Amino acid sequence: MRFDQPVSVQWIAEFTGARMIGDTNQLCTGINEIHKVSPGDISFVDFEKYYDKCLYSPATVIIINKEVACPEGKTLLVLDDPFSAYVKIVKHFRPFEPARQMISDSAQIGEGTQLQPGVFIGNHVQIGKNCLIHPNVTIYDHTIIGDNTIIHAGSVLGADAFYFKRRKERSIQYDKLESCGRVIIGNDVEIGACCTIDKGVSGDTIVGEGTKLDNHIHIGHGAVIGRNCLFAAQVGIGGKAIIEDEVILWGQVGVSKDLVIGKGAVVNAQSGVPSSIEGGQAYFGSPAAPAKDKMKELFWVKQIPEIWKRLNRDTK
Repeated sequence: MRFDQPVSVQWIAEFTGARMIGDTNQLCTGINEIHKVSPGDISFVDFEKYYDKCLYSPATVIIINKEVACPEGKTLLVLDDPFSAYVKIVKHFRPFEPARQMISDSAQIGEGTQLQPGVFIGNHVQIGKNCLIHPNVTIYDHTIIGDNTIIHAGSVLGADAFYFKRRKERSIQYDKLESCGRVIIGNDVEIGACCTIDKGVSGDTIVGEGTKLDNHIHIGHGAVIGRNCLFAAQVGIGGKAIIEDEVILWGQVGVSKDLVIGKGAVVNAQSGVPSSIEGGQAYFGSPAAPAKDKMKELFWVKQIPEIWKRLNRDTK
């Protein structure tokens, strides 16, 4: 998330109660998760195994729970609970803005776009030209939709990320990481009925130009879907997954978080993708493997009963 105007790191330190190490004259221009950061951003880290990744990322200001050596040109904000400090900053710069009516006065809707009965459009939404939004679609604040896009009934764009920190010492164990990202939909996209596309925690969830989604599809926070992809019903995409251009996912494919599916890959129905796979070939199974290899494997699995019978006969 970008701030409307730069904010001094001194103000951020006072606001969060943090102790500063390093450059005390920085200006902060946004707040982001580690995989989305750019110069000027604030990020946070509270696990030692991720310290180096965060410290040597493009982020300028890092909220951290331990005093460590500060890389040149950066500022560390040291306090006990970086997660809560991050949430406090998000709530300040992107507070909840109640809806006053079904279509916000701050929404921008392009020429020729048609809204069917029951459509809700939140604050600061942008919708392009010649779109068709079917009944009871919900479009949360700050969502951006391109031209010539069709969204079918009951779909929800921009719900919060499913992102929590577990606090085992508490009776209510899960703390919510507040979302301040957006959903961005390209031109000529079609989204089926009852789909859900979550906003990014701090960055954007993106569906690329020309991509088509069937009914009952979920796309998790911060996922990036390329151009001209085709997803069949009940596909689920984990947070921060990257799906490159022209990928086809058939029905009930499950894709884990933090991975890449290469350009032109085809994943057959009911497969599970737990880690990155290369483009340009077909996959099947759980875990997904090249379809030809998987079919050979299944062929030999089917031979096991007969092979077992033969072994028993030969040993008698």
